[in-house]
Amino acid sequence: MRKILFYLSWLVLFSCGKPTSVDLYTNAKIYTSNDKQPEARAFAVSEGVIIGIGDEDNLRSQFNIEQTIDLEGRTVVPGFIDAHCHFLNLGFQEYQVDLVGAASFEEIVKRIIVFQEANQMDFIQGRGWDQNDWEDKTFPNKKLLDSLFPDTPIALSRIDGHAILCNQAALDLGGVTSDSKIDGGTVVLENGVPTGVLVDNAESLVMRYWPKPTRQERINALQAAEKTCVALGLTTVDDAGLNRDDIELIDSLHKTGDLKIRVYAMASANADNLEYYLSRPIVKTDRLHMRSFKYYVDGALGSRGALLRAPYSDAFHSYGLPVNSLDDFKMTASRIATSNYQMNTHAIGDSANHVVLNTYKDLLKDQQDRRWRVEHAQVLSMDDFNLFENIIPSVQPTHATSDMYWAEDRLGSERMQGAYALKSLLQVNGRVALGTDFPVERVSPFLTFYAATARQDLSGYPKEKFKANEALSRQEALYGMTIWAAYANFESEEKGSLEVGKMADFVVLDQDILTVPLSQIPKTKVIQTYIAGEAQIKK
Repeated sequence: MRKILFYLSWLVLFSCGKPTSVDLYTNAKIYTSNDKQPEARAFAVSEGVIIGIGDEDNLRSQFNIEQTIDLEGRTVVPGFIDAHCHFLNLGFQEYQVDLVGAASFEEIVKRIIVFQEANQMDFIQGRGWDQNDWEDKTFPNKKLLDSLFPDTPIALSRIDGHAILCNQAALDLGGVTSDSKIDGGTVVLENGVPTGVLVDNAESLVMRYWPKPTRQERINALQAAEKTCVALGLTTVDDAGLNRDDIELIDSLHKTGDLKIRVYAMASANADNLEYYLSRPIVKTDRLHMRSFKYYVDGALGSRGALLRAPYSDAFHSYGLPVNSLDDFKMTASRIATSNYQMNTHAIGDSANHVVLNTYKDLLKDQQDRRWRVEHAQVLSMDDFNLFENIIPSVQPTHATSDMYWAEDRLGSERMQGAYALKSLLQVNGRVALGTDFPVERVSPFLTFYAATARQDLSGYPKEKFKANEALSRQEALYGMTIWAAYANFESEEKGSLEVGKMADFVVLDQDILTVPLSQIPKTKVIQTYIAGEAQIKK
């Protein structure tokens, strides 16, 4: 029905003859992500919709051209879709200490001091530390923070968001002690005393008492995130875990024109969101689409929270952490299965993936087009790959190139066979939806493209490529960031490729990412990003 309505709206453009307002984009090398017409040189746009694509002379003969835009031989691709990110959280980083890339805990403390001198916050948040990047790879301890900031609560999120380091002032907010317990979370102790590190659900012991951002701060965050994203060619973002008030705020900003980027919203699968949305129709506007729920089964590999079928190779007592109970997961999945909504489940460890895939299989049975997704699908048992035949793998290529330095220490060589397996997943399903998980990773779709194809870091390490057999071709990587991501969002009839009747969401690049040397891809610059035919980057 949606496809029919979309095409009917497009046909209205022609109901009184040729459209009177047509922009013609010419002299470009266009990669369409459309198998029936992979490349073109020109396309015509009217009312935010592509009405013709192919040869310039042919398009001029079909339409009354009002404006011609010469793209000067530049490369054009469909607007990039980040299939898994945290858009609102990206904007909140404006109010937090940036800890990404800190080489030691001492460097983290220096950054906090500089930040606080400039901002004088009553509560200090930071994000991005990763003990795997330090010489001492153990979790940090709060002692130094306690001595420097005895009265100001501090909460510092690990790079993956699955652990935080709090000082004593923050722990006191939630009354956290060595006796504190919570299902799906851990209060890390040293000699029986809290270190300040709270893993997964234990974060809530403190963060539920943290001051909530104001409406204006949320608006500022969304607009700051949009500016960053459109500058890098993103026209749609899949925000993996929002509450109703955030979704409604995004909708209101779309309606007033104060937010232009398209948002595929995954509502957090908590009791309130489930109760509200499952009793209502799917939310769909030109800019906002809410038809899915995001559920967490386990934590992250870097904090040893990913749920494994056998103990961690570098922590023989630990299997990881189920963030929610198996009964809750199955009950939630059963509720969503009886609706029209999609379920998108965070699963990183092989045990988590095994449970999710088999639960999906049992519930969906012969339903062939539910497009339920596994978010991350990072470590898989070899005999579970075939279960992705009717389940969409939503994966983040830069996780592989971030984790490759230490992943085998966690997993051992045997389990690495089923880890970070992009190509294997593609071969089973026929599609992979690619994203970044920003701000866990950097926003850039060009780093996604590079990690998926080169399987190396920015220095060219490792020379032989990390699991080279799992690299995607350049066309596959482009499809994963455009048409396949759109398909995963139930949006491939309206976006994800440049063809007649689809939204005029496209990006003009300074180089051809399908032909330049792989090492040059991360250096790609966006000349302009268009959403519905409207330029987004202010010159």
